[in-house]
Amino acid sequence: MTATTTRSIDWKRFSDAIAGIEIIRDATQVAKLSKDYYTYSPLLVEQLSDKVGDLVVRPTSEAEVLKVAKACVQQRIPLTVRGAGTGNYGQCIPLQGGVILDLTKMQAVKWIQPGIACVEPGVKLAALDKQARETGWEIRMAPSTYRTATIGGFIGGGSGGIGSITYGQLRDRGNLLAVRVVTMEDEPRVIELRGDDVQKVNHAYGTNGIITELEIPLAPAYPWAELIVVFDDFMTTATFGQALGDADGIIKKLVTICADPIPGYFAALRSAIPPGSHVALVMVAEQSLEPFKAMVKEWSGSICYEKSAQAAKKGTMLLEYTWNHTTLHARTVDPNLTYLQTLFPYDPELKLLEHMYQHFGDELMMHLEFIRVAGCVLPAALQLVRYSTPDRLHEIIRYHEEKGAFIANPHTYILEDGGRKTVDPVQLAFKEAMDPYGLLNPGKMKAWEMRDRS
Repeated sequence: MTATTTRSIDWKRFSDAIAGIEIIRDATQVAKLSKDYYTYSPLLVEQLSDKVGDLVVRPTSEAEVLKVAKACVQQRIPLTVRGAGTGNYGQCIPLQGGVILDLTKMQAVKWIQPGIACVEPGVKLAALDKQARETGWEIRMAPSTYRTATIGGFIGGGSGGIGSITYGQLRDRGNLLAVRVVTMEDEPRVIELRGDDVQKVNHAYGTNGIITELEIPLAPAYPWAELIVVFDDFMTTATFGQALGDADGIIKKLVTICADPIPGYFAALRSAIPPGSHVALVMVAEQSLEPFKAMVKEWSGSICYEKSAQAAKKGTMLLEYTWNHTTLHARTVDPNLTYLQTLFPYDPELKLLEHMYQHFGDELMMHLEFIRVAGCVLPAALQLVRYSTPDRLHEIIRYHEEKGAFIANPHTYILEDGGRKTVDPVQLAFKEAMDPYGLLNPGKMKAWEMRDRS
């Protein structure tokens, strides 16, 4: 038996069962809390614009989450978990209505020890970072939505970000240490996953468990200077990014490359960046500035913007022009733009990247984020696409894949069709045990839907 239609749900009975827990019924608020930044994709706009939940529930504790889970199971009500809703693929959009479980009020930082923190899922990354830095540590990586994103949402729907140049991606062993998860069984319970078992719920869109607590590793905190380096030629800029990523002695947190005309979309930075420039946006530890500047000189670059770590605490944060924020700023100027997510194979000479840059020209504007994958630094591209038709978009994706580039498709809400590309039997088995009625975020896990039809 799976989720019921929302028309057959006794909502009074549900409300009575969770008495004392905040419920939001206002249609405007429910609609708002049913969405994320899926509008980046014209394909997802067509598929998801009319999808909304029936009501929103905001628990403040694990005990309240257990109560909500039980009430949903009793009537087979679909339940979709959300954090701040800063994802881009419809991860938290309910396909079958039901309950939106908003965990943003679970904001406790339970403890911080050297190199590790224990937190509730609604803790904002910036807030956690502030507390951790007071002890000499900081979070390892964060999305560009750092100020508003929650740690639970980042683990459930994210993959990496600022800091991935050093620490890789969330899926890498050691980047998530433990989680507590509420199940959707007849009698919901709390289980703890540690070590490699965390992969059962890591980047699973909340389809197989409700995360109520996390233990995450921390990194030594550095004073991060922010700089923009300009170049006249894109491939020089890109190879500078590769060389900086490979420069193990220079401590860095961010290496972002944007081809002209992308910098022109950055309104607050426009006065600092000469028109027609290709740029590298970087975060470098202040103690590494001298060798970094020597490297810029060696590559014939020019620093047009520099903020000390102290100055960077105020006003514009450079990281908010990188990763998915690059697309956000561009779409503010031109809403017809969309994007891709491409992982180029390791090649210090960047030959395939150069081919794509030349082949597509102005149709694809190059935006690179250098990250560490299996010990090698390579470019992950979030190219801006001048969108025309779905067929053309799929043709662009096919061309990349045929040439050997990996596409994590941002134009699908299906877990396996995005970055995973294959069915994860571990996550499926975990869902079968923890969510036997398929109530958690239904319609997002292809493996479950295929099983349900067989």
